[in-house]
Amino acid sequence: MIDRRGFSLALAGAAATAGFAAPTPDLAGFVASTRRSAANRARDPWRHPLASLRFWGLTPGMTVVEIEPAGGYWTEILGPYLAATGGRYVAAIPERGIPAFKARFADLATWGAIEIAPLGDAPLVAAGSADLVLTARNFHDWMWTPGEVAKLLAEFHSALKPGGILAVEEHRADPRPMIDDAHDGYVSTAYLIGEVRKAGFTLRSRSEINANPKDDKTHPFGVWTLPPTLRDHDKGKPVPAGYDAAKYKAIGESDRMTLRFANR
Repeated sequence: MIDRRGFSLALAGAAATAGFAAPTPDLAGFVASTRRSAANRARDPWRHPLASLRFWGLTPGMTVVEIEPAGGYWTEILGPYLAATGGRYVAAIPERGIPAFKARFADLATWGAIEIAPLGDAPLVAAGSADLVLTARNFHDWMWTPGEVAKLLAEFHSALKPGGILAVEEHRADPRPMIDDAHDGYVSTAYLIGEVRKAGFTLRSRSEINANPKDDKTHPFGVWTLPPTLRDHDKGKPVPAGYDAAKYKAIGESDRMTLRFANR
């Protein structure tokens, strides 16, 4: 059996022999691929991967740096897609998470040549070489460490080409005020945009692709009360009386802002 990447390369060779350009692999096919884990594909109705990637401006052959890919939701799409289109996928990961990530995505034929860069210890890629930097649901974590947001945004700015894209997805606190340091996981849109602008970026567009009006942001264990985490207690404490997991499953995943910035 020839995998998607192998098929694309074979098709390109045949096209060159025949004297015409090979068709560009369709991003939708990589989103629909059953090689993605069942758990990640089950989240597609909430994360809208095809619409989100198109909104952010992903195109064939890009150099894409994903920040803290965690469960590999975007890796499973971007790795094969960029391999098939002559691009480059770089996963920026804290040192402690590198061994497990390497093991999971070691199959070159399935996922493409995934590169790994230690996050925060060195330049992510050569300065000015990335077309797109993607960070999904990370800002709230960085806010808990003083100076971390500014430090990382400076790294993203350095990595991107002039005019390169910073793609952001984040749990949205609005319309209620943001809790100090976003300890419940919900970030103010105005705060996030302000910090990114200070780092040298321009807001190009915002989208309601990942909005969820059912999420009222008043959950007992913050955003992690909702799927996929479905947290039902604080550490060291019992599940509270009357806790109803079905209520939070019915809400679905969080209400999120989806933003596209340009490096200036």
